[in-house]
Amino acid sequence: MSIYKKLFFETLFEESTDGLMILKDGKCIECNEAILKTLGVKNKNLLFGLLPSDISPELQPDGQKSSIKEEKMLRFTLIHGSHNFDWVYTGRNGEDVWVEVTMTPIATKQKDIVYVSCRDISRRKKEEKILLEEKEKLHRLAHNDALTGLANRLFFIKRLEQATSMAKRHRRELAILFLDLDRFKEINDSLGHAAGDKVLCEIANRLPDVIRKEDILARLGGDEFVILMENLFDKTDAAILAKKILDVLSEPIYIEGHILYVSCSIGISLYPENNGSIDNLLHCADTAMYKAKAKGRNNFQFHSSDLTEIANERVSLEDKLRQSLNNDEFLVYYQPQINGENGELTGMEAFVRWNHKNIKIISPSKFIAFAEETGFIVPLDQWVMKKALTQIAQWYKMGHNPGVLALNLSMKQLNRVDFISGLKSILEETGCKPEWVSLEVTENQIMPNLKNVFDTLTQLREMGIKIAIDDFGTGCSTLSQLKHLPIDELKIDQTFIKDLPHNKDDSDIVKSAIMLSKRLNIDIIAEGVETEEQKSFLIENGCINMQGYIYAKPMMASKMEKMLTIKCHSTIDTDQE
Repeated sequence: MSIYKKLFFETLFEESTDGLMILKDGKCIECNEAILKTLGVKNKNLLFGLLPSDISPELQPDGQKSSIKEEKMLRFTLIHGSHNFDWVYTGRNGEDVWVEVTMTPIATKQKDIVYVSCRDISRRKKEEKILLEEKEKLHRLAHNDALTGLANRLFFIKRLEQATSMAKRHRRELAILFLDLDRFKEINDSLGHAAGDKVLCEIANRLPDVIRKEDILARLGGDEFVILMENLFDKTDAAILAKKILDVLSEPIYIEGHILYVSCSIGISLYPENNGSIDNLLHCADTAMYKAKAKGRNNFQFHSSDLTEIANERVSLEDKLRQSLNNDEFLVYYQPQINGENGELTGMEAFVRWNHKNIKIISPSKFIAFAEETGFIVPLDQWVMKKALTQIAQWYKMGHNPGVLALNLSMKQLNRVDFISGLKSILEETGCKPEWVSLEVTENQIMPNLKNVFDTLTQLREMGIKIAIDDFGTGCSTLSQLKHLPIDELKIDQTFIKDLPHNKDDSDIVKSAIMLSKRLNIDIIAEGVETEEQKSFLIENGCINMQGYIYAKPMMASKMEKMLTIKCHSTIDTDQE
């Protein structure tokens, strides 16, 4: 290299307004004056022999504070060649200093030499931040209500158009809830618009607490709010939400020394029932809202009167369920499980009964499915579990031998992340041992969800709790699936028992289930056994454990306790309900 060329490059290096340095083995061996200002370092000698992260611990790619990225950048440069990225560190004044970095490998015999160019881009970053904030502000002004911060009419209409398009494509249902505050004008007239605005903001703060995360809540203007519910499981889910809204708004609002009680009227339209344009869906919801006003305010109405009646029944049922749980109006009944050969009690299954004060005993078939749909099954399951485990532990302490207690378990309960810890707490609180418990899950529920619950079932077995597949035969489980399941018992569904031994198909299914249990080396029990013929058929084919009316109906704990004093249960009074 000529002396002029060398002088040119030295001058270019020293006088460049960009900060420049040369790294060897990742450490600085040469730099110019500009780099000192860029990195906030006073003396050039302070840089020599240091890693960039030694200069400032916060000087890392994209603001990350780990030196791992720095090492990766150097390695990437040496392997792939020159590249650019941004670094940020906190300057002496506490502000972020952004640096645009270019790293280029220098072709020498020593392949670990890297040329680094640093340009202060803090001003550009500030301008970009201001532009972004302005853009977000404009977006908020265009799509959000200025007073409440909720979505506005424009955003809601756009979202509704997308939702109806998706619902049509995937054949899904959605609902629109149109809310209008009752007698809101009186608040504005008596207390002023400022107080009215505060009420609107309070309403806007309360509503998100009761809607689902995926629901869209908007203020259309004035005292009108609207909610979009997509992917409805059941049409009356909209009614359940409407009831929650009425409840949350029933709480008093404290404004400027005044205690206000604000209610609303809610109209509900459905897609595709109220099919048509977006305007038509909103019009149907608006019309239904005026029906609610006409019926005395502080209620909800569907555009279809028939749906309103059905929805009110469901909402009423949910209210009764929750009140009954709080009032301890549920009962646990127990049905014995018997060894058919010797009549000995081997265990019992717990069933829940609803002893409503005005309706007397209500069959589980009338409320369990509804409890599953609404999620009420979770607190109900927990109540039954605690009650039954307390009882079984008490019987053992009294010197009885009630065997293993079988509890039905819903998938909603099993899928809870805190299920195992909650069960352990109940076992500890009640003094019930895990080996006294069997948890039953239905075949139709568990097989589609096997991947999600396999680990939970395994943990339960490791605790000493038995796992049973209930209603076996009603699903489509295969041997290959069952042999990998952490289960201890199969329960043959009563639909295959009732026509034994005369129905050949049922006989073959039951025989196959018994053979399957033997191959898997797990227990088997038949439920719904009512006749001596059924009992004899089961014993002859290898199923000796059974439960059903041939022995006893589900009974209250007091009657079950009397039964525990009997040594043999081959003939028991079935009038135990």
